[in-house]
Amino acid sequence: MSKIIRTRKPSVLPYYAAALVFVVLCAVLPVYRLWALAAALAAAAAAFLAAKKVCPPRVVETEVPFHTGVEDVDAMLADIQQKLDALHSLNESLPDPQLSAAMTRMEKAGRSIVEVVEANPAKAKQVRRFANYYLPDAVNVLQQYAQLARQGVRGENAAAIRAEVEHNASSIATAFENQLDALYAAESMDLSADLTVLQNMLKGQGLSK
Repeated sequence: MSKIIRTRKPSVLPYYAAALVFVVLCAVLPVYRLWALAAALAAAAAAFLAAKKVCPPRVVETEVPFHTGVEDVDAMLADIQQKLDALHSLNESLPDPQLSAAMTRMEKAGRSIVEVVEANPAKAKQVRRFANYYLPDAVNVLQQYAQLARQGVRGENAAAIRAEVEHNASSIATAFENQLDALYAAESMDLSADLTVLQNMLKGQGLSK
């Protein structure tokens, strides 16, 4: 989830100090002579170093939603989280219990997907379609449903849209859960293989029937 990123930003005061010293010396020294120009530059450099010791870099703290080390993955996770927040708000505004239950499943699966990808950014490519199509489309359809419900729109078209959303909400939730399961598919296969090896070892040692 959100993290605090600390960055060090150098102070600009040493640069101002160096510039001020250089300008003042240029005003009082014959800088058209090489020795005077060198003296002015040396004094400016000394002023810069002295001011740098007095004015250390500032530590700036910035809160970011995600910090996986991969910029496009962070952006994708932030976008998913934003849409899941919208889904949560929609869920709170809709009274239908069955639809609400399906939306709760969608959100739970989506939050778990975010956690898995945040912990393992290499899995991001497995959820690109979910992030770019499935989740946005689901939120968009539910927003339209909520708008119809708020406006009290009646008629065959409105009724058909509401019925279709209510009917398919559970299937959409299942699709989200399947996407989450797919992230664990490789681990499940590796675990199954490890268990098979372990069982064979136990059988070889006469420790398993």
